[in-house]
Amino acid sequence: MSVATSEARPAAQAKPAKNKKRGPEHRPGLNRWLPYLLLAPAVLAELLIHIVPMFVGIWMSFVKLTKFYIANWSAAPSAGLNNYKVALDFNNAVGEGLLKSFGVTVAFSLITVGLSWVFGMAAAVALQPQFRGRSLVRTLFLVPYALPAYAGILTWNFMLQRDTGVVNHVLVDNLHLSSDRPFWLIGSNALVSLITVATWKLWTFAFLTLMAGLQSIPRDVYEAAAVDGAGNLRQWRNITLPSLRPVNLVLVLVLFLWTFSDFNTPYVLFGTAQPPAGDLITFHIYNASFLTWNFGTGAAMSVLLLIFLMIVTGAYLLITGRRSRRA
Repeated sequence: MSVATSEARPAAQAKPAKNKKRGPEHRPGLNRWLPYLLLAPAVLAELLIHIVPMFVGIWMSFVKLTKFYIANWSAAPSAGLNNYKVALDFNNAVGEGLLKSFGVTVAFSLITVGLSWVFGMAAAVALQPQFRGRSLVRTLFLVPYALPAYAGILTWNFMLQRDTGVVNHVLVDNLHLSSDRPFWLIGSNALVSLITVATWKLWTFAFLTLMAGLQSIPRDVYEAAAVDGAGNLRQWRNITLPSLRPVNLVLVLVLFLWTFSDFNTPYVLFGTAQPPAGDLITFHIYNASFLTWNFGTGAAMSVLLLIFLMIVTGAYLLITGRRSRRA
């Protein structure tokens, strides 16, 4: 009995352990607001860079903001829907020019996206097997993607010069494909030059995206297909394309949006006086705003472009989503 009592005393006299400092997991208030605090800088930057200027542009499309109100643009009188009526009236010079620019941009975007996807897919499939020097070739293919856009386009501008450019030197002097040196930056060849430069910039992004998608396809599937007698073309059609369908859906949409809203390529390649064959709609809106100093009409054109891209994106996602559910 005495032994039990003596053993119980140390336990009774033991001091309670001190409470540990409460960490973040014991602070429900902090846990609740921490994600919002971390997202706040990105949301603020998005508001200042994209959202606020977008709403200012929408407001500008409803006022007569010309060169007479630049100093006090908040005092510009209301124009209602007049700026949109002028932009969509294809019987006047402004609407006709916008319609032609829209047609050029559609052709430019479809051809550029198609070529970029074809080149990117071909390079990704060709560099999928193991061989000596594959890493070096992949690195060389990614040079246009890593090179700053302005530096690459300026280089193409020098290369496409009529008298001193390397393109005419190779085509005319070395290969003798033409007896006369063609103009690449003016006239009807301007669209060809624009497509060439834009494809050179974009195909490496398609290559990088498709190459990453190919890494997720098990090699066992290709080996089993080869055992069954399927050739390379059949493997690509029945294995590669279906497996890359989710990647292609996003890739094509991103390439189209980038291409249709491209401003840097025509601006750096042609300067401020772009030829009609290379009159992309973004550059057309820029000239309509800053050459005529009619920012209200230019803002209305920008809003119409935004609405068109939103409609195309929504329709594309709706159609592809239905096809995915059927599959």
